[in-house]
Amino acid sequence: MRLTLAPGLLAVLLAAPVATPVAAWPWPAAQAVLPQATPAPAAPMVQMAQAPGAGIVAIVNGEVITLFDLESRRRLFAITAGLPLSPAVLDRITPQVRRLLIDEKLRQQEALRRRVGVTDREIADAVARLEAQNGMSAGGLRASLARQGIDIRALYSQIRAQLGWAKLVRAQLGQQAQITEDEVRERMRASEAATGQPEFLVGEVFIAIDDASQEAEAQRTASSLIDQLRAGAPFPAVAAQFSQAQSGEEGGDLGWVRLGQLEPEVEAVVTQMPPGAVSNPIRTAGGLTIVTLRQRREVGRDMATLLSIRQVFLPFDQPLNPQAPTQQQIVQLQNAQRIGETVKSCSAMEEAARQLRSSRPADPGQELRLEQQQGPIRAILDELRPGVPTRPLIAPDGIAVLILCSRRTENLAVLNPQAIAAGIQRERADLLSRQMMRDLRRRADIDVRS
Repeated sequence: MRLTLAPGLLAVLLAAPVATPVAAWPWPAAQAVLPQATPAPAAPMVQMAQAPGAGIVAIVNGEVITLFDLESRRRLFAITAGLPLSPAVLDRITPQVRRLLIDEKLRQQEALRRRVGVTDREIADAVARLEAQNGMSAGGLRASLARQGIDIRALYSQIRAQLGWAKLVRAQLGQQAQITEDEVRERMRASEAATGQPEFLVGEVFIAIDDASQEAEAQRTASSLIDQLRAGAPFPAVAAQFSQAQSGEEGGDLGWVRLGQLEPEVEAVVTQMPPGAVSNPIRTAGGLTIVTLRQRREVGRDMATLLSIRQVFLPFDQPLNPQAPTQQQIVQLQNAQRIGETVKSCSAMEEAARQLRSSRPADPGQELRLEQQQGPIRAILDELRPGVPTRPLIAPDGIAVLILCSRRTENLAVLNPQAIAAGIQRERADLLSRQMMRDLRRRADIDVRS
């Protein structure tokens, strides 16, 4: 089972609204859903040894990271990334998770030292947003994690550390967090001057190297993450868990970047990558960078057809055999046909989803870009007209019925002042976050146990 935390854990958790890019329609699974998969046999939770120190993974400035902490976080990452909970997989990700927990402990300690706190209410609100994103009722996230052998406190700890660090970085930015109108105008002039030049939608995972002794471990970590990404682990999930750049808060998303805006070593790779590719480790100032190229376009030119839809999804009790459907599957098809005959508006589709207990949100949560859709679903979406539901769309796990609420055309490459200011602030926060973490690691007393 994969727990959806995309685009990045903090992009969901932060109280301030986060701009969500227009996404491809993830058919048949809708955005922010817990799809069911056939898991590999789960590795049992390691029993804590009784001998003194046997359950200790690391000691960070006198504070202990336990084997239980490591086990819980390994499992949390695995289900977030859609990886099987097998001993081989859990062993493979152990070095990255251990380093993640050490950095997290350093951040927690620094936030505490500077009296930057995260309240239980903020944690509860963050969990509620995750549950809403995944179409869960209150308490559903705890139950889902428990079924996978994960203590909910592992998630609480991660949320607390990330929220606290984000608060601390914002506070330390001080006046630099205030972006002036002159700075925004200068960026807009530069963008206008670059119209027609190539532009790249990039994601990154950054692994810090503070001194030469860390080079080999960082290379091993990068290679392991790349293997997981190329095997299908979602880039935002990996970046949110393991990237040591501030962009990790948003699943590694750097947004659209032009020539000259990336480090030269990274730019040289990105300009040669096909969309969807994951790079090898790139040695940059301060560490290793892994990038993915999501899309490319010309600066100032990106006309898009954007669709707002509503849906009802009626799940099957078991995978569909078209030659021998179950009685429940026949009933679900009849329900879907009834929706197609009676629903004439988006509000009516939302009501139908509520009455029939649709297992996926009636509102996918974002507009769909028609040009990014692939295969039959693109033709179906292209033919949609307001007030006219689709025919029942049958998949192995259930039936969907869609209705179009609105269709509009927009040039997505036109920048607005708010987006530019947010980009400048993100750059400054990333630089400061890296500097602060480098200083914390250099001063830290860290004892890693075998």
